[in-house]
Amino acid sequence: MKRAIIVVIDSMGVGAMPDCAEYNDIPECNTLRNVAHANGGLNVPNMQKMGLGNIEECDGIKKCESPIAQYAIMKEKSKGKDTTTGHWEIAGLVLDKPFATFPNGFDKEIIDEFIKQTNCGGVLANCPASGTAIIEKLNDEHHKTKFPIVYTSADSVFQIAVDTDMIPLDTLYKWCEIARELLNKTQYNVSRVIARPYKIIDGKPTRISKDRRDYSLVPPSDTLLNEVQKAGGEVIAIGKIEDIFTKSGVTHAIHTGSNKEGLELTMKAIRKELDLKSIETVSVPNPKNSFIFTNLVDTDMLFGHRNDAKGYGNAIEEIDTYVGKMLTEIGDDDLLVITADHGCDPTVPGTDHTREYVPVLFYHKGIEPKDLGMLVGFDNIANYVRDWLK
Repeated sequence: MKRAIIVVIDSMGVGAMPDCAEYNDIPECNTLRNVAHANGGLNVPNMQKMGLGNIEECDGIKKCESPIAQYAIMKEKSKGKDTTTGHWEIAGLVLDKPFATFPNGFDKEIIDEFIKQTNCGGVLANCPASGTAIIEKLNDEHHKTKFPIVYTSADSVFQIAVDTDMIPLDTLYKWCEIARELLNKTQYNVSRVIARPYKIIDGKPTRISKDRRDYSLVPPSDTLLNEVQKAGGEVIAIGKIEDIFTKSGVTHAIHTGSNKEGLELTMKAIRKELDLKSIETVSVPNPKNSFIFTNLVDTDMLFGHRNDAKGYGNAIEEIDTYVGKMLTEIGDDDLLVITADHGCDPTVPGTDHTREYVPVLFYHKGIEPKDLGMLVGFDNIANYVRDWLK
């Protein structure tokens, strides 16, 4: 059975795209290079031998004279620098119209209708903000009023944060579902509603990653996931993939609370040790092929947005150790793809995503190593996987 494994290292961009100024980014943004420099070099021997240093030579990541993989830099076709846009394009869906953003917060009519439908009494913030900063700033008021903290960013997101020791997690999820339905019925093209649960841990508001949920727009047309499923294959979504694609085309799904958990689950999937029945969303009795799609979000959520270059570097090194394990487990019928969906340079001003090129590494046994150069469109990955799975 042919298998394709795509691992997205969330936000590991490799340099500003020419139109970065349109997204309020500076030409100096380069997530991988700047993180490597800030750490005094990165130790990633497995991605290095695949050709990562041939794409972007960074401190500690050297050019490999005899790489084992095919490698390239990819330029995004879609207008955007967010998770949904990047992942959809990786799966073959290119957006000709960007998602709406809200640099001044959400319109009064949206907020008023949200308050009315949720009966939450009111909201706090309603502005672009760093999630960790806005929660710390408004936690006391949140506890006094019990109003949810609603905020956005440079991306097309409607984020709702609550202390789940005060407002139940199920209530937060319900409010997010209401917001998603409300936004679907308006003229606003909002990519995601995000549940941002937190608790007070050691006296500090702390977000609970494992309980985060993303409520995305439904993809407007079929993606690679749908194609694989309709052709009788299984699609195993690990991490927030299930949310990004609103389960469309997904046959098996499991959320993760950390990169390590996502990497361990990916290894289990590669080794065929996952209990697929327990995470089944659509029955596939005798799959003709398999597509494992993993998102590793910690690089973006915990380190990129929080300007933590050291943590970002450690996360990349941890991922690389698992890439080494994947390379040893890959069978004759397996294709491994390592890539990213946008940038989030923790070393430049701001806490938002950055409009960047992304790397891509393709490996299977017997592959002819080569430099694929500049590929226009993340959808080159979908084309490559289609050819592999036939």
